[in-house]
Amino acid sequence: QVQLLESGGGLARPGGSLRLSCAASGTIYTIYTMGWYRQPPGKERELVAVITSVGTTNWKESLRDRFTISRDNAKNTVDLQMNRLKPEDTAVYYCGAYVAETPHNDASHYWGQGTQVTVSS
Repeated sequence: QVQLLESGGGLARPGGSLRLSCAASGTIYTIYTMGWYRQPPGKERELVAVITSVGTTNWKESLRDRFTISRDNAKNTVDLQMNRLKPEDTAVYYCGAYVAETPHNDASHYWGQGTQVTVSS
């Protein structure tokens, strides 16, 4: 089993910054992609950004100029630096990862519990 633990959510003012962190633990052979998704109130979950083990990223394009994703393969962690936050960034942010638990297993997708980010004055 694989667990994803998020931290760093909270309340920020418009224009402020927050940094989210996610750590994977458990039975891990390799993590193919790791990243962040969000679910705004009343809306569906959407991609924020994901990053592969070699640093290739996939983004919600409208966020690329304000957010930065980074990954530490040795620590099995992924961070999301969010700058110039806007009220519309308010959402539950979820860490997600495609993980192979052994060399012989297909990868499975895992989710964290989510962390609330609220942007409000």
